[in-house]
Amino acid sequence: MDLLPVLLLTVLIVGYFVLAGCDIGLGMAAPRLARTPAERRRLVSAIAPYFLGTEVWLVAAIGVVAGLFPALKGVLLGGGGMWAVFTVLAFGWIMRDAGLWARARVDTDRWRSACDAALVGGSWTLAVCWGLAVGGLLSGGRPLTPFALACAAAVVALFLLRGAAFGAERLVPAGPSASAAGADEAARLTRLLARTALGAGLLAAVLAAVPFTGADLGRPWFALAAAAAVLAAVGATSGVSGPHLSRHTSALALGAVPVLVGTALVLPLDPAPPGTLVLVGAAVVPLLPLMVVGQVALYRMLRRPAPDHGFFVTPPPVPAGR
Repeated sequence: MDLLPVLLLTVLIVGYFVLAGCDIGLGMAAPRLARTPAERRRLVSAIAPYFLGTEVWLVAAIGVVAGLFPALKGVLLGGGGMWAVFTVLAFGWIMRDAGLWARARVDTDRWRSACDAALVGGSWTLAVCWGLAVGGLLSGGRPLTPFALACAAAVVALFLLRGAAFGAERLVPAGPSASAAGADEAARLTRLLARTALGAGLLAAVLAAVPFTGADLGRPWFALAAAAAVLAAVGATSGVSGPHLSRHTSALALGAVPVLVGTALVLPLDPAPPGTLVLVGAAVVPLLPLMVVGQVALYRMLRRPAPDHGFFVTPPPVPAGR
């Protein structure tokens, strides 16, 4: 096993989880954080600049798996359960993106409500399926065991925590007269969600030690170390509210989840032949610094509160004469 291909895949998957947690988690919490039309516009505007950039990391990771680790595809999609999870995940991905892209294309309340439902439903589908994928991989390809479901609950709570910490910053209104209820509610939720993620993670850890609950860990001591990192990150914010600490700890916890899977299992990570390695490396490696710089620049440019207008929230202009 060559180290560089494994590191490349790890960086891409960790980057996706950390970055996508913001927009997926905020979409999941939309019914709680955005109850008025202005708040819903602001929430969509907060998600819009990020979701396309984060998906680049996932697409690159899929390309690396397909090109450099062909045997890994059998583990990820092995059995009917895992295949079904990733199929539903792809459907949720399309549904979430369709809701975002189509929302401002028709200027009717019913249309916007349908697109908002697609955004929320797709976000929840993505988070639940990623949780089931994590739990299924740690259960030998069986995503519906008690241990796998506990892992899924922990991952879903981490996505929500990441979205709430993100929303507490981005949903602050730009004008002094606008309501900051969404941002305030997101800040309050961070403590509850941190405790929920901590509780679900501890339950998964207990079930991992109980026979016949589904845990199938090839390297349990490595799994214990990675799980301790996740629990320590969320435990640090379980007693405080607001985004100042949880935006960092939620990123650490979500980023540690794929590391937990990779260290707990004995995965077939022997890379493809050297020619394929050079070809895929030449296509992906030069882009990785650009992706990192682009994400950092995007975050710095958009740290200010999200506006309630833009391409994804403003209806198309009415042609003259109509």
